[in-house]
Amino acid sequence: MKLAVVGVTGLVGGVMMEVLTERGFHIDEFIPVASARSVGKKITFQEKEYSVVSMESAIEMAPDIAIFSAGGNTSLEWAPKFAEVGTVVIDNSSAWRMDPDKSLCVPEINAKDLSSEDKIIANPNCSTIQMVATLAPLHKAFGIERLVISTYQSFTGTGVNAVNQYKSEKEGNAYNPETAAYHHPIFENCIPHCDIFLDNGYTKEEMKLVHETRKILGDQSIKITATAVRVPVDGGHSESVNVQFKNNFSIDEVITLLNDTSGIVVQNDINNNEYPMPIYAKHKNEVFVGRIRRDESVENGLNLWIVSDNLRKGAATNAVQIAEYLVNK
Repeated sequence: MKLAVVGVTGLVGGVMMEVLTERGFHIDEFIPVASARSVGKKITFQEKEYSVVSMESAIEMAPDIAIFSAGGNTSLEWAPKFAEVGTVVIDNSSAWRMDPDKSLCVPEINAKDLSSEDKIIANPNCSTIQMVATLAPLHKAFGIERLVISTYQSFTGTGVNAVNQYKSEKEGNAYNPETAAYHHPIFENCIPHCDIFLDNGYTKEEMKLVHETRKILGDQSIKITATAVRVPVDGGHSESVNVQFKNNFSIDEVITLLNDTSGIVVQNDINNNEYPMPIYAKHKNEVFVGRIRRDESVENGLNLWIVSDNLRKGAATNAVQIAEYLVNK
């Protein structure tokens, strides 16, 4: 097994190496790849030192699997070149997610649909992954009519520049628009602006939740609206998800289904103040669900609070799970 991690020096790339190690993913030859400015840089993986190589060098080495976390433009340019030499690319950017010819994969939901023809596989958006992992069994049982989503997303989802901005502001430095990742301060602030604004007034992040959810669940009829907010939380996305089902349900049925779903942990004991929080989800691979209650204002309505580490299940862990599935298959 020759495995490449493209974007290995980035925030997700670092977590990717942690997850590969923790899950015992078998690698005979590890190929660390990054942009030209990082070529030759030394990194340590599983107690061995490696030199970062270029895209061209990595392609010449023809890895079996390449996990990309280097941005959409990089993926659009280089993923097909890896695929041409027989490499299966698992891409963490938004570049291929809505391509009708590319699989958008959350392994617990639709890995079974992958085939040998899939040379570029898209990893969904971090906030989409944790939500659909929760909703998939409920959609199958009761049929989702409509979703109203509000996200509370960690600044770590933006990358290293956002982490540096937060740390600088936390240390008491004034907001500097010339170096900042955001248009406003993030420390002790909430910014209702994730990614760029589109012509319809929604952000790109909000529309990812709409389009990706429909594609993964295989149902274009689901009505979805979303508001995505960036919050000063160091690791972990939280989501308030209001669901309207086509069919009736009981809260006990919902909890039983979620308890029986791989990768989901139900934390729903309000008598003991137990509910999901990002501070406890950090560094964990599961999706945590709580505050499970009926929406009494609408027929067949349900409210859920969903939390997961966005760098884990929302990115690195999901990508490694795809690789595991491919190897086992």
